[in-house]
Amino acid sequence: MEISSIFRVRLSLKQRYFLLLCIAAVVIIAHQFTRNHPGRARMKRLEGLRANSSQFTLEKQPFRILGGSVHYFRVPRTYWEDRLLKMKACGINTLTTYVPWNLHEPERGVFDFENDLDLEAYLRIAASLDLWVILRPGPYICGEWDLGGLPSWLLRDQNMKLRTTYSGFTDAVNSFFDEVIKKVVPYQYSQGGPIIAVQVENEYGSYAKDDKYMPFIKEALLSRGITELLLTSDNKDGLKLGGLKGALETINFQKLDINEIKYLDEIQPQKPKMVMEYWSGWFDLWGGLHHVFTAEDMISVVTEILKLNMSINLYMFHGGTNFGFMNGAFAVGLPAPQPMVTSYDYDAPLSEAGDYTTKYHLLRNLFSSYHSQPLPKLPSTQERKAYQSVVVKQHLSLWDSLHSTEGVFVDKHFIGVLDYKVQELVVPDGKGSRTLSLLVENCGRVNYGTTLDDERKGLVGDVEFNSHILRDFIIHSLDMKPAFINSLQSTGHWVSMQQQPSFPAFFQAKFYVISSPKDTFIKLPEWTKGVVFINGRNLGRYWSIGPQQTLYVPGPWLQRGGNQVMVFEEQEADGKLQFASSPDYGMTVDVQ
Repeated sequence: MEISSIFRVRLSLKQRYFLLLCIAAVVIIAHQFTRNHPGRARMKRLEGLRANSSQFTLEKQPFRILGGSVHYFRVPRTYWEDRLLKMKACGINTLTTYVPWNLHEPERGVFDFENDLDLEAYLRIAASLDLWVILRPGPYICGEWDLGGLPSWLLRDQNMKLRTTYSGFTDAVNSFFDEVIKKVVPYQYSQGGPIIAVQVENEYGSYAKDDKYMPFIKEALLSRGITELLLTSDNKDGLKLGGLKGALETINFQKLDINEIKYLDEIQPQKPKMVMEYWSGWFDLWGGLHHVFTAEDMISVVTEILKLNMSINLYMFHGGTNFGFMNGAFAVGLPAPQPMVTSYDYDAPLSEAGDYTTKYHLLRNLFSSYHSQPLPKLPSTQERKAYQSVVVKQHLSLWDSLHSTEGVFVDKHFIGVLDYKVQELVVPDGKGSRTLSLLVENCGRVNYGTTLDDERKGLVGDVEFNSHILRDFIIHSLDMKPAFINSLQSTGHWVSMQQQPSFPAFFQAKFYVISSPKDTFIKLPEWTKGVVFINGRNLGRYWSIGPQQTLYVPGPWLQRGGNQVMVFEEQEADGKLQFASSPDYGMTVDVQ
């Protein structure tokens, strides 16, 4: 016998509106809850990424990682989804990203995970697009990033031994991991999130100063709730010292050497083989040439890697930009370190401004054959514009800007530059009391190699004048942060460009955007060396020695109406700022 009941209730118009409001409130609360607790938004999963045989498995099914690196901290937040949609449309199924300790903890004990550093928001976007994630939280990341992502304040400890179990370092790592790991744990695969693997440190086999260090990092991850597959990443030589029990070893390279693959197979037989960093291009150094790696050479190697039944991660898929002062420096095999340029275009498949390249289309065609379903349609590209040139109206002497913060300088004449190559200058004769002023610039700390402990910046040794050691310097810190830059606008020391500027100096101008702001590139062809700020945002360094000749200006950093541009120039300026719709990375050279 079947019994059914029907209940009917007549509601007034007011009651219906109230009921609709209640339903809407419940939906919003549920959305926020699942957004902040991704593991509870989906059905419980059975088994994550495993490396128990010669092929990865996910939910006990064969799985090949087709990965690509996009660093959230090198891309304006407004464009995160755009870049990841283009990644998805290329046939990539896994996003990899570093986590930069020095941005997330710029001062000891001061943490920042907001706005462009909102790692959780980035992971949520990846999850919403059905991209898996391999997280590379360091603490060291290399990445052509200042000090390899390690905070420079660590070096205030004169006994500091970076990337070891020295207590001064491990205490700081523990403090950072206490903050960052608790944020990413809910985004693991086992909790319904996108993270399928976590990398332990980075390329430690090329450093290898402490055999207890990698086990310490592993335990630091596990003890804070990391449960997904652990990986390590090294080049062929580093594999000999960078491995770790309980973590799958992966390899990094650009040009395929079958002997390296055989070696990887020998040290971990019957395990999946993966190229964690397949270098799709290369980085550039100030004073050098722009590196390119041909699309034909790249695609032939990627094709062979896949034929070998290996997984791959393209480093980089989209490089982005070294905004601010966060570029690294390269020292291996050089007489002195050379800093990285501001652009991190990397000759990657997706350009610095998010444009498709020949590499992108070749990869998409190749990867499509490894998918059972058609790939998503290509998202549209961002419109760009070359704005009208801007004439600088005012300048402010560096010495006057310091005077406004109680600094006092008498002699302001530029006499030369001291660096790794030039360590002595002739000082012109003069009478009476004179003041020597030194502008000390950190162009970027070394990010790779065994000299990280030596990367202290500033006056790190004696300054001599006619063999006499000078003491009692008055030191002013120019942090160039938004508060400092904005404070300059209110100082009363700005003067018209009709008066000849003395250098170093700040220059300011304003340009107007009539319609919706578009991406653009700024060029300073008759300037020498400095930094550009737009609406308080630090675009990075420019330098006439090249190769890079333009700086990327993201459209979302502009505003309809007036836009404030401030330039800090060290040596020479012509008073005009130009814009272009495409970048100029300088003369090219093939990657060797």
